[in-house]
Amino acid sequence: MSEKPQPRHDDRTPPICALADWIGDPVEPADFPRTQLRWRNDRAAERVGLHTLGNEEWLAHFGRFEPLPDNLPQPLALRYHGHQFRVYNPEIGDGRGFLFAQVRAKNGRLLDLGTKGSGQTPYSRAGDGRLTLKGAVRELLATEMLQALGVDTSKTFSIVETGEELWRGDEPSPTRSAVLTRLSHGHIRIGTFQRLLAHDEPGHMRELVEYCLTQFPGPPPPEEAPDRQDPAVRLLHQVVERLADLAASWMVAGFVHGVLNTDNMNVSGESFDYGPWRWLPRWEPGFTAAYFDHGSLYAFGRQPEALGWNCAQLATALRLIAPSEGLIAALERFGPLYGEHLRRRWLWRLGVEPRGSEQDSALIAACERQMRETGAQPDAFFHHHRGGRNATGDLAPIIEAYEPTPADHPYWSEETPQSMLIDEVEAIWSAIDERDDWHPLYDKVAALRRMGEAHGDAPVPAGHL
Repeated sequence: MSEKPQPRHDDRTPPICALADWIGDPVEPADFPRTQLRWRNDRAAERVGLHTLGNEEWLAHFGRFEPLPDNLPQPLALRYHGHQFRVYNPEIGDGRGFLFAQVRAKNGRLLDLGTKGSGQTPYSRAGDGRLTLKGAVRELLATEMLQALGVDTSKTFSIVETGEELWRGDEPSPTRSAVLTRLSHGHIRIGTFQRLLAHDEPGHMRELVEYCLTQFPGPPPPEEAPDRQDPAVRLLHQVVERLADLAASWMVAGFVHGVLNTDNMNVSGESFDYGPWRWLPRWEPGFTAAYFDHGSLYAFGRQPEALGWNCAQLATALRLIAPSEGLIAALERFGPLYGEHLRRRWLWRLGVEPRGSEQDSALIAACERQMRETGAQPDAFFHHHRGGRNATGDLAPIIEAYEPTPADHPYWSEETPQSMLIDEVEAIWSAIDERDDWHPLYDKVAALRRMGEAHGDAPVPAGHL
């Protein structure tokens, strides 16, 4: 690709086109009959210097996908395989999306702009490559709620309605169409590595490892870890820590992703690729989001297990180029790291200072027990007990021993907290579908961002993204 224009970059963060000959296929975006701007995330756009675009320029780039200046000359549909409900599938890849551009954040990081619903690719199989407008609205709601609750998530950057009628077997049809653009640290999946193993490509595997170590910097492995200098071992340690934290963040948020296949797992550790997600109406480990998950493989309480299993599939792929002892040692850290991150995030959301792993674990157990016994909705429970307030029963003496964090935002004095239960999601969509009324959606996003301000940033360990 040396003859084509390349994105601006430095040696610390190489662009994806350095791998483009084998990581993806150049594709053409769909030619939509209409491009109507429905959502632009100026908060995220300001981070990457695109907030000054006028709406027509925005539509040119994120509705018709005209290349950004000095950027990828053509979108890339990324190649990957994956385990789907634990069954290996080599017939997948970006079937209705592509990597559109890479942009520089104010802190110097290189970020990806990827799409959903942008047209057919070599991996579409029988699919139409499109996205329903309802799917785009649901992804916006999920990412805004998760961000407000401290989860590392992709950002819904843009939604453009595209003027096509789509037929879907699992919702009323015909339904409206859209194309969505998301902003994230990257789009390298565990399934990307699995494909290289399946094709026996150790050279490309080493290139991808180096790309990820540079693009997604993280803390080094523990000093005592075997093979800690091996690049693939270092990467697995980082991914294990990120996905253990991601699992903990979903559990504390009361969020059920729904489809935790290895092709839906980003090695950057970001939550992304939202489909049949749900928030818990009550604390129920067996709650399942996807109607087609008949065995509840990805139920709420099994999400940590699922992410740990996915890390093991990455380790299996990396055995092509790395020593087994170091990879096994990295995998063995998942459980302890998950416990550490769960305690840290739980106490942050509860608004109290940590006291120590044993006391903090006892507090979490008491909270879970009370939610199960009372049927409390988790968002309401955390809001009601913020800073140690209003505790009753066996929870009271435990939480009263904790030092509260400052809670001076007026949000904490409101009687009803923000939540994201399915009835409200459907009501927001109905206003759009039946009356083309977008105010409930925009009002909800504003309310979620206010909740995020009240929570503040979730504390993260040093060295994380």
